[in-house]
Order: sequence, then structure tokens, then C-alpha cells
Amino acid sequence: MKILGIDPGMAIVGYSVVEYDGKNIELKHSGSIQTPKGERESARLLEIYKDMNSIVEKYKPDICAIEKLFFFRNRTTVMPVAHARGVILTVLEQHNIPIYEYTPMEVKQILTGYGRADKKEVEQMVKIALGTDKLPKLDDTIDSIAIAISYTRSSDMLEHLTKIKK
Repeated sequence: MKILGIDPGMAIVGYSVVEYDGKNIELKHSGSIQTPKGERESARLLEIYKDMNSIVEKYKPDICAIEKLFFFRNRTTVMPVAHARGVILTVLEQHNIPIYEYTPMEVKQILTGYGRADKKEVEQMVKIALGTDKLPKLDDTIDSIAIAISYTRSSDMLEHLTKIKK
């Protein structure tokens, strides 16, 4: 099963593609979509749309695990992130990819057993899950891997597999 993990944002969208065979998780590809701050928001959203469409067409994921928006302290950042997320969800829907959403707290809880774990603890669990000491440099990309791994350890996966078998 190919899982596309996404950490949405306006400036940086972290993404990863992991393969899961029921036991092992293998990172197939990861990266980021980056849009220039000086651009019009509409141009940035179009860039995210085009790049996400290319990623989906190239890697053909079976499902997508994406970070869910939750309460933000900073109102100026929540709207652009929500817009970027909307564009990403549109691409996924166009390609009929099932979407599973996780808050950062849920990802931390699933990976570490503690919903308020710090970044280093999450990174360590990602390294363990992938069987590697090397991770991408961008936090957004690492977060996308953590989100994808969370799907493999969630009840959502079992429900999805049950639906497929019916």
C-alpha cells in the first residue's frame, strides 16, 4: 500500500510517499512544495495545486494521510494554511484518493504514546519506524512522514482495508 503523507502549508507543503506491506514501512520519496512569500496568494495556491497534482500522478498513492487543522493561536497563518489544504484536498478528491486526517496531537499520541511529545521524540520514532538514522532536513517533510506512519498504526487503516475487502 502506498501512502501519501502531507503536512500542508502555504510557504512549505511537506510530502512523503511510504510503502507499507503490513509489517514494514519504506520511504519511497519525500520532499516539499515551496512557494515564494512575495507572490500573490492565488499564484501560490496554483503552484501547490499543479505540484500536488504531479506528485499524485507520478506516485499513484492508494490513500493520503494529511494533517488536520486544529486551533491556531495566530489568525494570520491559519487562513493561508486552510486555503492550501483546500487545494490539496481538491487534488486528492479529483484522483479519488481516500483521505485520512490527523491533528498534530494525534500523530504524537500514535507515534510516541504521548500527545504532547516534542519534535525530537517524534523524529526518533520516525527513524525507528523507517529503520534509519537519516531523515530529510525540513521539519515539514519529516512531519509528513510521521503523518503517513500514523495512518499505518491507526484504526483508520483497518477500517479502510475492511471496506476494500467488501
